[in-house]
Amino acid sequence: MDSQQLIAWGGFLVFVLIMLALDLFILHRKAHEIQMKEALIGTLVPIVLALGFTGFVFWAYGPAHFLHLGIVSPELAASPVSRFYPATGPDAAILFLTGYVVELSLSADNVFLFAVLMAYFKVPSEKQHRVLFWGVLGALVMRGALIVAGAALLARFQWIIYLFGAFLVFTGAKMLFGGSEEPDPAKGLPLRIAKRILPFHSDYDGDRFFTRINGRRLATQLFLVLVCIEFTDLVFALDSIPAIFGISRDPFIVYTSNVFAILGLRSMYFILAGVMDKLHYLRVGLAAILGFVGVKMLVPLMGDLYGRLVTGQEHHWVINKYISLGVILGVLITSVLASLAFPKRVSPVD
Repeated sequence: MDSQQLIAWGGFLVFVLIMLALDLFILHRKAHEIQMKEALIGTLVPIVLALGFTGFVFWAYGPAHFLHLGIVSPELAASPVSRFYPATGPDAAILFLTGYVVELSLSADNVFLFAVLMAYFKVPSEKQHRVLFWGVLGALVMRGALIVAGAALLARFQWIIYLFGAFLVFTGAKMLFGGSEEPDPAKGLPLRIAKRILPFHSDYDGDRFFTRINGRRLATQLFLVLVCIEFTDLVFALDSIPAIFGISRDPFIVYTSNVFAILGLRSMYFILAGVMDKLHYLRVGLAAILGFVGVKMLVPLMGDLYGRLVTGQEHHWVINKYISLGVILGVLITSVLASLAFPKRVSPVD
């Protein structure tokens, strides 16, 4: 990464910090219950910004290669993995948009667990935005670290991409056939570890994460909720990071698509938390998306094995990026429409 690309990264991170500061210190300076109108605006703004950023990617990765974005080494351009790197502005825009849709759709599954955590810990509605804000901030740092680690592993061991693909197929199948039993936070690993390490106060103290009682510094219940939320995002990142590497390996596209998806997660929670039970086919759609991306990562290996074992010739099988975007959008839209068209039946109460 040269100095020009560092400027691009620095400019994007400054933009993100400005967005977060605007959110925390101006729009939500005082704790309050998030109403539906505010949640809708908070969800639509990141989506509009992401679509606008798609236009920037289209231009920046064009012939001018603004701040050297999209420039790859000759060795990389000649390698089989070059298909994961955009060669033109339209390629870059499609890869960014596909990655964004995948990450945004997978983030929706986080909402269900967030709702379970909020209900379990009885988090007052006016405190939920604060804990989600810091949860998102931690998620941005965590995703960045995982992306760097994943990119380093793929650069050194190309075959890991096939392990990622197999893992996504397995995860999609597990999500589809593993049942929908509601998780119990009391049995969760983060809750048990946190209570062993830190002294906790058994109640809330306003919107503070720590408090003092009899001169002793204690973590509040709000901090415990934050720990659980961060752990939840870590678990989901183990699915979403391999998925995004199945779409692109350009670090800037991978990270920016993740960030835009995460930025709208707080507001998405306030919209979807109460209607997730009505979108009962969404989980099926997410399982199908994970499985599809996993298969997409495995298709080149299948082509190679077919060539070696059957024809004796090289076969370069790939799934076109336009087909990928169409399939992912189609599955997501279909799962939502199916949920609305065929409501979940409620068992009659005796």
